[in-house]
Amino acid sequence: MMQSQPFLSTPVSLLIGRLLLAAGFVFLLAVPALLSLRGIQLTTEFLTLLLLALMWNLLAGYADIVTVGQHAFVGIGAYAFFGFLVLAGLDPFVSIALAGCVALAFGLPVMAIIFRLRAGYLAVGSWVVAETLMLSAGKLSAFGGGSGKSLPVPAVKSFGASTAGRYETVYWLALLLAALGFALTFWLMRSRIGVGLTAMRDSEEGAGAIGVNVFRTRILCFLWTTPFLGLAGAIITMQKLRVSPPASFSIIDWTAYVIFIAVIGGIGSFEGPIIGTIVFFFLRESLADLGVWQFIILGAVSIAVILVEPKGLWGLIRRYLPGDLIPVGHRPRPTPDR
Repeated sequence: MMQSQPFLSTPVSLLIGRLLLAAGFVFLLAVPALLSLRGIQLTTEFLTLLLLALMWNLLAGYADIVTVGQHAFVGIGAYAFFGFLVLAGLDPFVSIALAGCVALAFGLPVMAIIFRLRAGYLAVGSWVVAETLMLSAGKLSAFGGGSGKSLPVPAVKSFGASTAGRYETVYWLALLLAALGFALTFWLMRSRIGVGLTAMRDSEEGAGAIGVNVFRTRILCFLWTTPFLGLAGAIITMQKLRVSPPASFSIIDWTAYVIFIAVIGGIGSFEGPIIGTIVFFFLRESLADLGVWQFIILGAVSIAVILVEPKGLWGLIRRYLPGDLIPVGHRPRPTPDR
């Protein structure tokens, strides 16, 4: 007797899900024409947090690098962009690219420090390094010291003569960066390195037993994320029009919220950061008037999701789907019968 298939267990459900993803991307392309300046600003923040969540998910979900200091590289990118644009007088687009390079350069010594640690010690160590960098930024008088400094008017007008033009420029840069981050990370996960990362996600000991160089793969993942974080810091500075240690190196905005997004969305998946970012922005905008209760409710939601499904909302949805919407994994090739 054949068992009936559960609801949404046919490939049609995957087709619908992928069509929704495609429709979402088309909507992002039309945002400047459809939304107000406030809507463009919110969507820019959405894209920035989505990229940060993707990078943290790659580290924690696949490479088992649970860092609590991701905001360090966001701040480094923000200050590097300010320095190249305002102090050195370079082109804004060149300054953005150089901000990513500076973040990558800082990633080497930071990695040498925190990779001597493991598990909870690595998390605490990454946080200490980030806080040290934030305090160091507060000593830079050229950047306004502890109170920070705003971008001068000529620098602001270099990426948009009008407010609407500036908002659109920053939005397109954020969309380009998010799309590039997803495309390149997808390519990484589809490569031989990605096979090793998937094996590490499922079982670190098993991955090592089949020949995956776990340490080298962790190094690659860590250095892979740093330029994207630095570029995100530059985009954030273009949007906020200033740098300051508490804002540019904000552990709440660029690490705590990002961890919340990855956890409720689903760690160790490509769909998780997308779902988590959507849910986070919905909750944030809905609870904006509740003050401190906003953080209490966000914490309660994350605990509830973990208790119901440790793999997050995507893990819950995945129970009813025959495959992933974004297929980063590899299926074994069928062998002919002998």
